[in-house]
Amino acid sequence: MLKAFQILVRRFVLVASVAAALSACGQRGPLYLPSSAAVPAVTPAPATPVPSSVAP
Repeated sequence: MLKAFQILVRRFVLVASVAAALSACGQRGPLYLPSSAAVPAVTPAPATPVPSSVAP
């Protein structure tokens, strides 16, 4: 009886895995960035070290 239960569970896991892989989250069409995200990011200027004579 235990062997039949193991086979049933393995089949269920296999079918669920195949269904999840084939569904692929349901997205359709090409991937793209929204127009607002197409603007390149501005990088800040590098920090300049403080001279040791000015430091407290």
